[in-house]
Amino acid sequence: MVEVKPEELKMIKESKLYYPDPEKVKKSVLGSVDAFNALLRKSWEDPESFWADVASELYWIKPWEKVMGGKMPYFKFFVGGITNPCYNLIDRHLEQGADNKLALIWEGEDYQTKFYTYRMLYSEVCKFANVLKGFGLQKGDRVAIFLPNLAETVIAVLACYRLGVLFNTVFSGFSVRALRDRLINYEPQVIVTADGGYRRGREVPLKSKVDEAIEGMESIQAVVVVKRTGSGINMKEGRDYWWHELMAGAHLECPPEPMEANEPGLVFYTSGTTGKPKGIVHSSVAFVVNNYVYAKFHMDHHPNDMFWCTADIGWLTMHIWGIAGALSNGVTTIFYEGALDYPRPDRFYQIIDKYRVNKLFTAPTAIRMLMRYGESWMESYDISCLDVLSLVGEPFNPEAWHWAFEKLGQKRMYINNTWGQTETAGCPLAGAAWVTPMKPGSCGIQFLGAQLDVVDEDGKPVPPETPGNLIITRPIPMMVRTLWREPERHIREYFSQVEGCYFTNDAAIKDRDGHFWVTGRIDDVFNVAGHRLSTMEMESAIIECEGVAEAAVIGVPDPIKGLIPVAFVTLRQGYEAGPEMEQAIKDKVVENIGKIAIPGTIYFTPVMPKTPSGKIMRRLLKEIVVGGEIKGDITGLEDIGTVEQVKAIVAAKKARG
Repeated sequence: MVEVKPEELKMIKESKLYYPDPEKVKKSVLGSVDAFNALLRKSWEDPESFWADVASELYWIKPWEKVMGGKMPYFKFFVGGITNPCYNLIDRHLEQGADNKLALIWEGEDYQTKFYTYRMLYSEVCKFANVLKGFGLQKGDRVAIFLPNLAETVIAVLACYRLGVLFNTVFSGFSVRALRDRLINYEPQVIVTADGGYRRGREVPLKSKVDEAIEGMESIQAVVVVKRTGSGINMKEGRDYWWHELMAGAHLECPPEPMEANEPGLVFYTSGTTGKPKGIVHSSVAFVVNNYVYAKFHMDHHPNDMFWCTADIGWLTMHIWGIAGALSNGVTTIFYEGALDYPRPDRFYQIIDKYRVNKLFTAPTAIRMLMRYGESWMESYDISCLDVLSLVGEPFNPEAWHWAFEKLGQKRMYINNTWGQTETAGCPLAGAAWVTPMKPGSCGIQFLGAQLDVVDEDGKPVPPETPGNLIITRPIPMMVRTLWREPERHIREYFSQVEGCYFTNDAAIKDRDGHFWVTGRIDDVFNVAGHRLSTMEMESAIIECEGVAEAAVIGVPDPIKGLIPVAFVTLRQGYEAGPEMEQAIKDKVVENIGKIAIPGTIYFTPVMPKTPSGKIMRRLLKEIVVGGEIKGDITGLEDIGTVEQVKAIVAAKKARG
């Protein structure tokens, strides 16, 4: 169990509700608090009827035979129902006369822009779907997308949806090793990448990483390359093709592939507690249906919304909000390629002002970054258009909440802090913009159709305001269906702890108002600036460094990123601690994972606190770094003296600065 500090528990108990502006309530999607509360009750008490009503708002080739079937982990929704996700994201709006409505705005870090109406986006998606068909791909085949936030990235995702081709997007900041690990497990037939991308003014090579990562992989039939930077790259004849050349000869029409609601659509890799990335398999149609209704109420989406999700396409957040949630609701979605504070800290405000963004989805990390820069950077811009701010990724501290509410939103903005995981897809803990009260720091209430609880180690519910394990007791359509090629691991990691329930591996508290507060991870996975990283994956990378005998990684609080990795390293005999060794370790982490996983601090220690079985007690390491003292029981350690040794090493390094 993750320990909750007394002051944190006191803050939760004393937290107050902030009620929305009554005039804004009237303009919300449902128009009243009572109407939403009635819908919420219906979704909990009669979920079959609720989900049937939601699905009926979308297009179906063939209606479902049964709304809900089976129980966790073997559940289904809209059983036998046939439709296509891409049709519901694009074609459905064309049928309603939205041909010339703006669907997608792309802005590059270098200020280049592209604009696509729904009709233009439809044509581009059909063309690329025909390109994929030209390589022989059909429903159930696999595409990997290794791109930054480009317009072509959205087009590639939607084309896969149109064909029923499984897709996986990989974070473009990952190293060759991290990319290769995922590709070897996934075995794609086609990879979509670019010659390069831009990040903080520097060109990031992508095609060269792909060339190295796929060496010896027999599954690869083709590599499609977007020309973004124009840099010289190697193009292998018969395997590598330029995007623009393929698109020039592609047909403008491509019929959507009929998909049963529960057929797999996307595979997303997330770090696991064993260090081996897990391929989370989501359905295609049910994923879109669920995120359609969640986005509608989380964001209070209206047809003329200008929506910006700041996430990278390599994280499921962008798919949930920037693609499925936004396009299913027929709004305009913005894709921005670069860093939010480049070339100056006002880039964030500049984009909001330029496009009149009224709905924003970002991470608490971004808000804390803006706080650090100060309010002076926003003074030159009119950001009064902001109406709803939603967040996910890591805990959103009350101080940052109040800054966002008072400074960013001028007390006129609804703040919707949410909770979700790659495995849950969207956010089953959240508020409905303008119709549910807000609480600074909380993740909101259990949302439409979702049922969650906080339980003890035996799986029994705990009283309000009591820390426990967060579980999901009823499935929702967008939840994980299995792990790619690891069905046994799927059951073991999520459904073996509490019978019939999904175990989140998160600790939480439910307060007396029904709001949930997620306080930390139970397992060895934590979020750094919204990116989920595995301690085992980082430790494995460090141990590969020459001279390292043992490593332990913990996540410690950081005012900007939420958590940052801190490493404890024991060296082999004959190797010395120092700046060169520190740099070698950091280089190895970058090589294997990426810059996001670089340890903020490295402590070299000849000993580690361990149990008699040899397990390193990372909890104790975290207590030493964060508080300088051990509060938990240490009687079970093999050698209690190791605690004092480690404390002295940490104190000495902190003293040196």
